[in-house]
Amino acid sequence: MLYLELMTTEGCHLCDHAIMLLQAVLRPGDAEVDLVDIAFDDQLLEHYATRIPVLRAPVSGKELGWPFGESELRLYLEDVGAD
Repeated sequence: MLYLELMTTEGCHLCDHAIMLLQAVLRPGDAEVDLVDIAFDDQLLEHYATRIPVLRAPVSGKELGWPFGESELRLYLEDVGAD
C-alpha cells in the first residue's frame, strides 16, 4: 500500500480542504495518509510553514503543494504509485 504524508497543522483551513479532497479521491486500500503536524518539528516548520498543505510520498520524496484540485491529485497519485 502506498504511504503518504500530509503536512499540516492545527487550524489550517486549507489543510481541511486538502483532507476533504483526499477523502473524495482515494478509495479504500489506495493509500495510507498520515497527517504530520509541522508545529512539533522545527525543521518541518521551517520547510513547510508557508507552503502547507503539502502531500508527500516519503519513499520517492515527491511532493504536491497546495493549491491542487482533483485532477492534479489524481495525476500525483498515479506518479507516486497509487493503483
